[in-house]
Amino acid sequence: MPDLVLYTLVSLDGATDDPHRFFPETGDKHGAPVFDAELERLEGEMIARQSAVLLGRRTYDQWARYWPTSDEQPFADFINAVPKYVVTSAPLAADWANARAVSGPLAEVVANAKAHADGDVGVHASITLAQSLLAEGLVDELCLAVGRVLDPVGPRLFAGLQTLRELELLEAAPTSSGSVWLRYLVRRDREA
Repeated sequence: MPDLVLYTLVSLDGATDDPHRFFPETGDKHGAPVFDAELERLEGEMIARQSAVLLGRRTYDQWARYWPTSDEQPFADFINAVPKYVVTSAPLAADWANARAVSGPLAEVVANAKAHADGDVGVHASITLAQSLLAEGLVDELCLAVGRVLDPVGPRLFAGLQTLRELELLEAAPTSSGSVWLRYLVRRDREA
Protein backbone atom coordinates (compact mmCIF):
# COMPACT_ATOMS: atom_id res chain seq x y z
CA MET A 1 0.00 0.00 0.00
CA PRO A 2 1.28 3.51 -0.72
CA ASP A 3 2.62 5.65 2.10
CA LEU A 4 1.37 9.11 3.04
CA VAL A 5 4.52 11.25 2.90
CA LEU A 6 4.40 14.64 4.58
CA TYR A 7 6.99 16.94 2.99
CA THR A 8 7.69 20.51 3.98
CA LEU A 9 10.38 23.16 4.13
CA VAL A 10 11.21 24.29 7.67
CA SER A 11 13.60 26.36 9.70
CA LEU A 12 15.77 24.48 12.18
CA ASP A 13 13.29 25.34 14.94
CA GLY A 14 10.27 24.09 12.97
CA ALA A 15 8.79 27.32 11.54
CA THR A 16 6.90 26.74 8.30
CA ASP A 17 5.43 30.07 7.23
CA ASP A 18 7.93 31.47 4.71
CA PRO A 19 10.39 29.08 3.04
CA HIS A 20 12.29 32.03 1.59
CA ARG A 21 13.39 32.91 5.12
CA PHE A 22 14.79 29.38 5.64
CA PHE A 23 16.76 29.26 2.38
CA PRO A 24 18.37 32.72 2.29
CA GLU A 25 20.18 32.00 -0.98
CA THR A 26 16.81 32.61 -2.64
CA GLY A 27 16.92 35.99 -4.32
CA ASP A 28 13.48 36.01 -5.92
CA LYS A 29 10.81 36.16 -3.22
CA HIS A 30 7.98 35.65 -5.74
CA GLY A 31 8.99 32.21 -6.94
CA ALA A 32 9.71 28.93 -5.26
CA PRO A 33 12.72 28.72 -2.92
CA VAL A 34 15.99 27.89 -4.64
CA PHE A 35 17.79 24.84 -3.30
CA ASP A 36 21.34 23.69 -3.66
CA ALA A 37 22.00 20.78 -6.03
CA GLU A 38 21.76 18.14 -3.29
CA LEU A 39 18.33 19.32 -2.09
CA GLU A 40 17.09 19.44 -5.69
CA ARG A 41 18.26 15.86 -6.26
CA LEU A 42 16.74 14.58 -3.01
CA GLU A 43 13.43 16.35 -3.64
CA GLY A 44 13.41 14.90 -7.17
CA GLU A 45 13.90 11.38 -5.80
CA MET A 46 11.07 11.88 -3.30
CA ILE A 47 8.54 13.19 -5.83
CA ALA A 48 9.48 10.39 -8.26
CA ARG A 49 7.96 7.97 -5.69
CA GLN A 50 4.68 9.93 -5.50
CA SER A 51 1.68 9.46 -7.77
CA ALA A 52 -0.81 11.79 -6.01
CA VAL A 53 -0.85 14.68 -3.55
CA LEU A 54 -3.14 16.02 -0.86
CA LEU A 55 -3.26 19.80 -0.56
CA GLY A 56 -4.97 22.13 1.85
CA ARG A 57 -7.26 24.78 0.41
CA ARG A 58 -5.00 27.79 1.06
CA THR A 59 -2.01 26.05 -0.51
CA TYR A 60 -4.13 25.08 -3.50
CA ASP A 61 -5.36 28.65 -4.01
CA GLN A 62 -1.78 29.99 -3.88
CA TRP A 63 -0.18 27.24 -5.94
CA ALA A 64 -2.88 27.21 -8.63
CA ARG A 65 -1.82 30.78 -9.46
CA TYR A 66 1.91 29.99 -9.56
CA TRP A 67 2.77 26.43 -10.62
CA PRO A 68 0.81 26.09 -13.91
CA THR A 69 3.13 28.65 -15.54
CA SER A 70 6.30 27.89 -13.56
CA ASP A 71 9.45 26.40 -15.04
CA GLU A 72 10.96 25.52 -11.62
CA GLN A 73 11.97 21.91 -12.26
CA PRO A 74 11.51 19.16 -11.42
CA PHE A 75 8.62 20.24 -9.16
CA ALA A 76 6.61 22.18 -11.77
CA ASP A 77 6.21 19.19 -14.10
CA PHE A 78 5.39 16.94 -11.16
CA ILE A 79 2.80 19.13 -9.42
CA ASN A 80 1.08 20.13 -12.65
CA ALA A 81 0.64 16.53 -13.85
CA VAL A 82 -0.05 14.62 -10.62
CA PRO A 83 -3.61 14.07 -9.33
CA LYS A 84 -4.29 16.67 -6.63
CA TYR A 85 -6.84 16.01 -3.88
CA VAL A 86 -7.71 19.34 -2.28
CA VAL A 87 -9.18 19.02 1.21
CA THR A 88 -11.96 21.61 1.30
CA SER A 89 -15.68 21.94 1.81
CA ALA A 90 -16.06 24.53 -0.97
CA PRO A 91 -15.81 24.20 -4.75
CA LEU A 92 -12.42 25.00 -6.28
CA ALA A 93 -12.34 28.44 -7.89
CA ALA A 94 -9.12 28.03 -9.88
CA ASP A 95 -8.83 25.67 -12.83
CA TRP A 96 -5.71 23.51 -12.39
CA ALA A 97 -5.21 20.21 -14.21
CA ASN A 98 -5.98 17.04 -12.27
CA ALA A 99 -7.27 18.84 -9.18
CA ARG A 100 -10.46 17.93 -7.38
CA ALA A 101 -12.07 18.90 -4.11
CA VAL A 102 -12.45 16.21 -1.45
CA SER A 103 -14.04 16.35 1.99
CA GLY A 104 -14.96 14.14 4.88
CA PRO A 105 -13.07 12.58 7.76
CA LEU A 106 -9.32 12.74 7.10
CA ALA A 107 -8.86 9.00 7.58
CA GLU A 108 -11.34 8.39 4.73
CA VAL A 109 -9.76 11.06 2.50
CA VAL A 110 -6.32 9.50 3.01
CA ALA A 111 -7.59 5.94 2.47
CA ASN A 112 -9.32 6.98 -0.76
CA ALA A 113 -6.23 8.77 -2.09
CA LYS A 114 -4.05 5.76 -1.28
CA ALA A 115 -6.54 3.38 -2.91
CA HIS A 116 -6.27 5.27 -6.20
CA ALA A 117 -2.49 5.77 -6.12
CA ASP A 118 0.16 3.47 -7.52
CA GLY A 119 2.91 5.34 -5.67
CA ASP A 120 3.15 7.31 -2.46
CA VAL A 121 0.72 10.13 -1.70
CA GLY A 122 2.50 13.38 -0.85
CA VAL A 123 1.37 16.21 1.37
CA HIS A 124 3.23 19.35 0.28
CA ALA A 125 3.21 22.57 2.31
CA SER A 126 -0.43 22.73 3.55
CA ILE A 127 0.64 23.17 7.18
CA THR A 128 -2.84 23.18 8.76
CA LEU A 129 -3.66 19.95 6.91
CA ALA A 130 -0.23 18.52 7.83
CA GLN A 131 -0.79 19.30 11.51
CA SER A 132 -4.19 17.57 11.41
CA LEU A 133 -2.77 14.51 9.64
CA LEU A 134 0.02 14.26 12.22
CA ALA A 135 -2.42 14.69 15.11
CA GLU A 136 -4.64 11.89 13.75
CA GLY A 137 -1.68 9.54 13.23
CA LEU A 138 -2.20 9.30 9.47
CA VAL A 139 1.35 10.20 8.34
CA ASP A 140 3.57 7.25 7.35
CA GLU A 141 6.71 9.17 6.45
CA LEU A 142 7.98 12.63 7.37
CA CYS A 143 10.35 14.36 4.96
CA LEU A 144 11.87 17.73 5.87
CA ALA A 145 14.12 20.12 4.00
CA VAL A 146 15.62 22.02 6.95
CA GLY A 147 17.03 25.47 6.30
CA ARG A 148 20.04 26.82 8.14
CA VAL A 149 18.17 29.44 10.16
CA LEU A 150 16.28 29.85 13.42
CA ASP A 151 13.02 31.71 12.81
CA PRO A 152 10.77 33.08 15.55
CA VAL A 153 8.02 33.81 13.00
CA GLY A 154 5.49 31.40 11.54
CA PRO A 155 3.43 28.41 12.60
CA ARG A 156 5.23 25.36 13.95
CA LEU A 157 4.71 22.08 12.12
CA PHE A 158 4.47 20.07 15.33
CA ALA A 159 2.30 22.47 17.33
CA GLY A 160 -0.73 20.75 18.79
CA LEU A 161 0.58 17.18 18.89
CA GLN A 162 -1.07 15.41 21.80
CA THR A 163 1.20 12.38 22.09
CA LEU A 164 4.86 11.52 21.85
CA ARG A 165 5.70 9.94 18.48
CA GLU A 166 8.82 7.89 17.87
CA LEU A 167 10.42 8.26 14.46
CA GLU A 168 12.79 5.91 12.68
CA LEU A 169 15.49 7.65 10.65
CA LEU A 170 15.45 6.62 6.99
CA GLU A 171 17.80 9.23 5.57
CA ALA A 172 19.81 12.25 6.72
CA ALA A 173 21.95 14.30 4.37
CA PRO A 174 23.72 17.59 5.01
CA THR A 175 24.06 19.74 1.90
CA SER A 176 26.67 22.16 0.59
CA SER A 177 24.56 25.20 1.54
CA GLY A 178 24.32 24.10 5.19
CA SER A 179 20.78 22.75 4.90
CA VAL A 180 19.78 19.24 5.99
CA TRP A 181 17.48 16.69 4.33
CA LEU A 182 15.69 14.40 6.78
CA ARG A 183 13.40 11.41 6.16
CA TYR A 184 11.69 9.57 9.00
CA LEU A 185 9.30 6.67 9.24
CA VAL A 186 6.53 7.51 11.69
CA ARG A 187 6.33 4.56 14.07
CA ARG A 188 2.69 3.85 14.96
CA ASP A 189 3.66 0.95 17.21
CA ARG A 190 5.55 3.33 19.51
CA GLU A 191 3.04 6.08 20.30
CA ALA A 192 3.02 7.07 23.94
